[in-house]
Amino acid sequence: MSEQFAMWTIGFTQKSAQQFFGLLSKNAVKKLVDTRLNNTGQLAGFSKRDDLAYFCRTIISAEYVHWEESAPEASMLNAYKKKEISWSDYAAEYLAMLERRKVEKSMSLVSGGDACLLCSEAKPHHCHRSILADYLSRKSGGVLKVQHLI
Repeated sequence: MSEQFAMWTIGFTQKSAQQFFGLLSKNAVKKLVDTRLNNTGQLAGFSKRDDLAYFCRTIISAEYVHWEESAPEASMLNAYKKKEISWSDYAAEYLAMLERRKVEKSMSLVSGGDACLLCSEAKPHHCHRSILADYLSRKSGGVLKVQHLI
C-alpha cells in the first residue's frame, strides 16, 4: 500500500485567531487552501483573504491559496442558505459540481501531507469542505486521509 498523507480541514467560525492558528501550527500545516466562495466580507473577521495570507506567512510560515474552483456555486449556496434546498440536495449538487469541474486535476494543491482545506463552518458536518475532502480522498485512492480540526 502506498504511503498515506493527512489532509486536514478547518472552519474559522467559533474559533479565536489564537485557537485557529494554534490548530494549524500544532498539525504542522504548511498550506491553507481556502475553499470558500466569499472570502473578503466583513463577517469573515480575521479570515479575510488578504489577512489570512499575511497571518499564515507571519504566524505559522504557511502558504495561503484560494482554490476558487473548489468553492460552491453561488446559486446552490444561496438556495441552501435560504432553505430552498435541503442539505442532501445541496451535497448532491456540490458533489456533481466537483465531478463536472474535475477538481481532482488540481489535487497537487493538497497532496503532500501538509495542506488544510478551509471554510467557514465551525464543524465539518453539513459543510462542503467534508464533501470536498472525501471526494479528494476517494480520487487519490485513499492516499489522502482526512482529518478534521475542530
